[in-house]
Amino acid sequence: MLPEDIIIKPIVTEKSSDGIQAGKYTFKVAKNATKIQIADSVEALFGVKVLSVNTMIVKGKEKRVGANSGKRSDWKKAIVTIDTNPTEKKYLAKGAKEVKIDKKYKDSIDEFMGA
Repeated sequence: MLPEDIIIKPIVTEKSSDGIQAGKYTFKVAKNATKIQIADSVEALFGVKVLSVNTMIVKGKEKRVGANSGKRSDWKKAIVTIDTNPTEKKYLAKGAKEVKIDKKYKDSIDEFMGA
């Protein structure tokens, strides 16, 4: 699956907006997507480093119009925690050489709030 197929849309509510300060972003995702696929998609689409992914299935509501009643479909929600303080990582490679990871990550998702 492509990253655009996995991440359907952001969820902007009062509760999800409070989580942005802590680096937690909420998305509606494909129902068959795994946590690893969700993390890879967010990293590819937004250029951030994902620390953790929490997922849940949201049950559809019962709706009624006049005498007819029905049910909205179930959907999957993912709360993605990103690294808000990305720093250079250093480690010792073969021969005791110090190696730095130069991959640059952003510290927030600018597109989330329509900025």
